[in-house]
Amino acid sequence: MTVQMLFQVDLNPDVDGRMVRGMIADRLSDEVLKEFSWELFLGVMEHRAELDEQIQQAAENWSLSRMAATDRAIIRLGAYELMKTSVPVNVVIDEAIELAKKFGSSQSSQFVNGVLDKLVPLERRGVGFRRPKPQ
Repeated sequence: MTVQMLFQVDLNPDVDGRMVRGMIADRLSDEVLKEFSWELFLGVMEHRAELDEQIQQAAENWSLSRMAATDRAIIRLGAYELMKTSVPVNVVIDEAIELAKKFGSSQSSQFVNGVLDKLVPLERRGVGFRRPKPQ
């Protein structure tokens, strides 16, 4: 839901927070999920300029405007979770990859994974960052 709302606002800047909150309420019945989605949306929007700057640096040879809007929304959400929350790194990246597979193109999951991998803060590059390769 949060990715859909970020996508909506990205393509329709005249959509305000009140409208987004209403759309979340209309689409989700669980109160906990409504609040969680809203909090994620607010967090991304509050830190959007900072997130976009970091994303731009990590996405070599790609400007934000050249990215698919769905990929941009997923990467913004993932970047926010990596940089501003304590959600485990592997959970953030795995969820972002799944969202990219669901909403993006055939190359979106690889692109999202590559950008988010570069955005993992140094202090979070320990536990849960890399999965061991099977022997």
